[in-house]
Parts: sequence; C-alpha cells; structure tokens
Amino acid sequence: MFHNVRRVAAGCLVLLASLFPATAARRPVAVDDVLAMKQVGRAVISPDGSLVLYTVSEWEWPSGKLDPDKGDKPPEMRSHVWLVPSDGSAAARQLTSSERGESQPDWSPDGRTISFISARPTGSAGSSPGNAADGPKAQIWLMRMDGGEPRKLTDAKESITQYKWSPDGKSIAYVCRDALAKEVEDRRKRKDDARVFEGDFQQPHLWTVDVASGKAAQITKGDGFGVEAFSWSPDGTRIAFAAKPTPLIRDYRSDVSIVNVETGQVEKIAATLADESAPAWSPDGSTIAYAMTPAAGKPNADGTPLQSISNGRLMLYDVTGKKVRNATTPSFDYSIAQGVWSPDSKRIYFGLGDRVWHSVFAYDMTSREFLRITRAKSITVGSFSKDGAKVAFTMESGAEPSDVFVSGVSFSSPRKLTTVNSQIAEIALGQSEVITWKSPDGNEVEGVLLKPVGYEPGRKYPMVVEVHGGPTGAHSDRFNMSGQYWAGQGWAVLYPNPRGSSNYGEKFTMANIEDWGGGDYRDIMSGVDAVVARGVADPQHLAVMGWSYGGYMTCWIVSQTGRFKAAMMGAGLADLASMYGTTDIPNYLGTFFKGPPSKETLALYAERSGITYADRVTTPLLILHGGSDERVPIGQPMEFYRALKDRGKTVQLVFYPREGHGLSEYYHQRDRLKRQYEWIASHTLASAAQP
Repeated sequence: MFHNVRRVAAGCLVLLASLFPATAARRPVAVDDVLAMKQVGRAVISPDGSLVLYTVSEWEWPSGKLDPDKGDKPPEMRSHVWLVPSDGSAAARQLTSSERGESQPDWSPDGRTISFISARPTGSAGSSPGNAADGPKAQIWLMRMDGGEPRKLTDAKESITQYKWSPDGKSIAYVCRDALAKEVEDRRKRKDDARVFEGDFQQPHLWTVDVASGKAAQITKGDGFGVEAFSWSPDGTRIAFAAKPTPLIRDYRSDVSIVNVETGQVEKIAATLADESAPAWSPDGSTIAYAMTPAAGKPNADGTPLQSISNGRLMLYDVTGKKVRNATTPSFDYSIAQGVWSPDSKRIYFGLGDRVWHSVFAYDMTSREFLRITRAKSITVGSFSKDGAKVAFTMESGAEPSDVFVSGVSFSSPRKLTTVNSQIAEIALGQSEVITWKSPDGNEVEGVLLKPVGYEPGRKYPMVVEVHGGPTGAHSDRFNMSGQYWAGQGWAVLYPNPRGSSNYGEKFTMANIEDWGGGDYRDIMSGVDAVVARGVADPQHLAVMGWSYGGYMTCWIVSQTGRFKAAMMGAGLADLASMYGTTDIPNYLGTFFKGPPSKETLALYAERSGITYADRVTTPLLILHGGSDERVPIGQPMEFYRALKDRGKTVQLVFYPREGHGLSEYYHQRDRLKRQYEWIASHTLASAAQP
C-alpha cells in the first residue's frame, strides 16, 4: 500500500507544480534538507566578554558516507563545541570533534579553561565509539585556551548529567546517578534482572571534584530524594539545589534546599506540596531565586500529586533573614522558569513563552516589577560577561533559523556572530504570518499560518492543520523546516494554539480542564474556517495531523467530522481510561479529568475518547507510533487501529522499533516525513489528480 500511495502522491506533485510554480532561482525544501538542519545550543560568553562558546548538533555519517539509501550503519546525532569572537572579527571555528560528541561547554571563572561533557573514549585516537549504552560514561573534560589536548577530569561510575564551576574555579560540582551495587550489576550482566515497577531507583546526587587533583567527593546522599538542579553560593561554601522524592516523571513535586559543601548538612528552604525548582543564587549572596508552581490539589494516596498546570511564580528567599516572598503579581500572567542573574544582582532575566514568541523579561529587584525586554523574536538567554556589559544568546524567527548573537543588556541592536545553516540561502521559503480569529464562544485564538512558496493572493491552496502536543505547549513563530517542506510542495500549513495552550496566561492554559475535545476542538475548527474565509485554504483539500496531544486531537477530529480528506495521528491517545492506567504520567492526565478513572469520572473519560466514536470515522487515517513509547503506550494506537479496521475504515498503523514518545533515529525521522506527506497528499489531492 505504501508504494501505491507513493505513485499517487507523485502524480499530485506534478499537478501542484503546474498549478503553483516555485519561485525562480531557489529550490523547494526536500526531505533530506529537513534532516540536514543543524541545531545551535546555548551560547556562553567568556568572563571578559571577548569570546562565545556554543554547540552545533547534526547528523554524522559513519566513514564519511553521505548517501542515505546506502550502507549498513545509520548516522548518529552528535553535538560539538564551537568558538567565535564576540566582536565578529573572525569566523567561528570548531573546537572539539570526538566520535561521541560534546555538550554543555562552559568557561572557568578566570576564562583560561573550557569545560564540557563527553563520553569520548580515553584510548587511542582511532578507538571505535562502539555502542553508547556499553561505552564510556559521560565525564567532565577540560581544555586550556592557551593550547593542548583536552584532559578528562572526572571518573564517575555513572554518566554526569550537569555541572557548574565553583566561583573560585578550584572545584566543579556535578550531578550523576548513584552507582549500582556490584552484586546488582553482576546480576544484570547475566540477565538475572527482574525489576520492581516504579522502584529500584538510582537517585541522582551532587558531587564535587577538585580541578587540580581530580579527587571527587559526594555531597548529598540518600534514597529519599534526587538532585535535579543546583547553584553555588558566591563564597563557594554552600550549594542550593532542587530535589524530587523519586526520579519518576509522575512525581512532579520538588523541594529546594541548601547543602554545606564541607559538612554535607542539608537545610530545606522550600518544602511544600508545590513544585519548587530551578534555584539561582544571586552574585551578591543575599538571595536565592527559584520557581514555584502551586500544587494542583490533594495528592493521591501514595503521596504523588496531580500535576499543576498553573503558572510558575518567582520566589525570592532572603538567605540571611530566612524568609521567602512571592515576587509574582496577578498582573504578570506568564509562567516563570529558570532565571539568570545580572552580575550586579539587580535583575533576574528570564526567557518565557510569550504567545507565539519566546521573549526576554527581567525582574527588577529595586522596583519589584517585571520588565519586558524583547518581543517578536524567539530568544534563549545564554550568559553575561563578568562586568555585565554583554550578553550572549541564540535567536530565531519564522524566516531565520537559530544563530548566536551578542548585545548589550538591553538586547537591542544585536550582533549576529554565526550563520550555522548557510544552505538556507539556496532554498525557497514560504512566509509565516501570525494570525488571530474568534472561536464560536468569542474566545480569541492565535496561530501561525505558513503560506506556500510563491503564494499568490486569490489562489486557494491545499492546507494541512498541525496540532501541537501538550496540551500545555504552544506553536511558535520559529524557523520550521518540516513546515517549509510542505510549503515547498504548494501547501499552506496552519499551526493553531487552541485553549489549553501555554504562553497565553494561566486562565487560557486551564481552559480545557474537563473539556478535551470541546472548546479546543472548536478553536481549531474555527481557525480552519478563518483561513478558508481569507481565500488561502481550499475547503475541498484539507488535512490534519499532530503528535502526542496533537495525535489525540487528530483522533478526536476524525471521529467528529469528515471535513478533512486525510489525517496522521502520531503517538496519539485514543482511549483515555486505558491511557491513564498505562502511561508514565497518569497524574498529568488526571489533572484534566479530576483524578483517575472512577465511578464519578469514567463517563467523562469515555465521552472524550475518540475510540468511542469509531463508527463515525470516514477520514483515511495514518497512525505512526514509537514501538517503545511509555508516555503513550502502544495499546493506544492498536486499539484505535483495530476499531477502525474491523469497521472497514481506511487506516494504516506503522510502528518504529526502539523509539519512545518521539522519534530519535535518522531513518525513522526520514520515513515519518515522507510517509505522512505521501499519505496525506495522495488522499487529499486524489480527486484533483484525476484526468
């Protein structure tokens, strides 16, 4: 069936090419162009402000092989460390290139040493990387700026996940999981490896390592908590850290504590039913800022709380007075996350979801007000120079992919330092537009409309609607290469942010509690109406797709309307009651349905499940799913596939082996892009393709 779909889709492409010719000189995006996009990591400026470190991630082919349809080994995603002068006086250069890659680059406080994490082997330069699961553990490596080869600093038994230099540069704190006892490790090697479900935890804990000697010491211990994030005190004697009771993703609550580095004594400073996280110690030592998300309500009998979808609040802890205050006022309707202090401790900077952008805000410690710094771009704050005069960051928009920039603290007139994806100059792109519309109940909804390459007003184009995951997520006006693939084939793409999306305030985020498939569905459908009314979308050639909650919504949409000619349900939920009992995030799902399925709630779970209305489905449906998905277990697509197949509906289910909730392997991502386009194009445009 896949080959038949391919032939029909090819005919549809010929028709589209004749109706909507591409712009001259530049070619449309191909599938392999989507996978060739490089990703830019966090930008970190040197203490003196002269240099910026960042990472670039891309697919690396074994033995230099470039043809994706040949060879017996797949490429692997790797990131490496790059360096660029902040004044733009020289081109960026790559600093590291091991076969295992490198991540999380940083500067020593004196700027003389670069650090990074890598699982590179320590043997000869020609050592094979082997299998990542059986190979070397990720360790901290150091490289002098004045020359020389990198040296491995740590020898942790488990991979290091994060680290930070002490303020004096003499030691580094890091987090890694507790090592298995030798007898447990021996049993697992011989596959005597029965494991307790939601048990047998390896808790992550804090360690420090002396930079000169390499001697390591464990700072936090115990089975009752695991460290998630941390921040040094300016004098280097204490560390503030956030910790969860278990590593389970369903255990949403986190507390904030301070540990004495010398004695290991722990003092809790925030320990409530709320989720308290992301501590950041001010440079002057007076304050610890952290994020607090209020508890959703009474926890379950086992102590695990429902996940709150309220906004995160900025909390400020007075280290001397040992008092905390909530700095967030009702008028600031954004969700706080990790903050970055200015070197003078007068402001805390945040990158926050802001409608379809990711904007920079600052909290001013003197005025006690939040200040908007940027808008209409998507910015990720990196770090400040020691004197606070410069800040490094990454920035992108719907028209430009992410690159590294530097500016003053106002973020105005930024200097672009990189062009990581220079190949974009050869490609014809569709233009994105931020649009708003009214839902039937008067609710204002926003989204991004990506227009086809060579768009001409007055012409109607086929359109695919892509629903985001979450539902507490949001589409952004960022550079979207997979969307540009559709635009290059003559399609419009609508990215709606229906109620339940984040970035639009707490009330909007909570507006689909007990209403999945209700107001959110009407928001999406009214968005389709709005684009049709604009004369952009052809109402006879519409399709819909989505992943995760977007997969749920696709499942729901095809069970409620036959308006779409084709659909792709990715990692989607079909039966909400069985989903609750098998997912690794039951408390998140329960937040929207007032707890687990029960005598009181089961009717609502069934009412809002697409599988309940399988008899109504008329839209040809492609279902794609990771074969090892724990977030949306494989029973969900199997149930819906069987419900449709036994009723004679047009449906295809494809599993991707080894994959979890998202697709990580190269050929699986490539197959997904091609397969979903061929399915949707063949069914949506089939009538137009007939002679």
